[in-house]
Amino acid sequence: MGRQPCCDKVGLKRGTWTIEEDHKLVTFILNNGIQCWRMVPKLAGLLRCGKSCRLRWINYLRPDLKRGALSEKEENKIIELHAHLGNRWSKIASHFSGRTDNEIKNHWNTRIKKRLNLLGIDPVTHKSIEQKEKSETKNVELNNSQNEQENIVISRSESDHQTASAEAKEERINEVIDETSNFINNYDILFGAGLNMVNCYSPSFSLEDSVNPSTSIQDYVAIPQWYFDSVDSVISWNSFNQLGSKYV
Repeated sequence: MGRQPCCDKVGLKRGTWTIEEDHKLVTFILNNGIQCWRMVPKLAGLLRCGKSCRLRWINYLRPDLKRGALSEKEENKIIELHAHLGNRWSKIASHFSGRTDNEIKNHWNTRIKKRLNLLGIDPVTHKSIEQKEKSETKNVELNNSQNEQENIVISRSESDHQTASAEAKEERINEVIDETSNFINNYDILFGAGLNMVNCYSPSFSLEDSVNPSTSIQDYVAIPQWYFDSVDSVISWNSFNQLGSKYV
């Protein structure tokens, strides 16, 4: 969606205005007043665009138009207003009777800006150029220091994360080592003593004795009954299988 054009721009006259066109436009506005600028060309008998008629009247033909160069007092007032309003030329022109916004803008760009630069004043901020450079350098230094602090914080967080992960891995390894050592110690306690006792109480037997099927292993190996009772009372075979499956 855009603004609707003021006219079709077909068969309209372009270029500089003639004296006859100026006379028609001035006569119509003085007799009828300022109306809708889109209807002015048709009512005044002009082959011009409504925007062209408006600019011609405001900038060249209106009776209260003040002509001539701007004075030094007017230039100082323009500088003061520009410091508060910026490039709002229509609002600045409203403080000058008989001056147009286009005239003030052209005068600012051609003369006043050069005057301020020669005085060492920035036309945009209305501050001294040296002060502006110092403020810019300070801003650059502040930005650099902030970036350095952010990088330091990021590096510290990364190092802390790496340290924490390394400590967690080390703790897990120590837990596995402790569990393994406990399993080995329990295995030695349960079965190491029995093997030593078997070796202690195992006498030599002959081939003839081995042929006799009625002879049991307790006749040849003097293992006390309390050993088997103590083993069964300490741990059962089912619990031993569960203990072994944990470390498979």
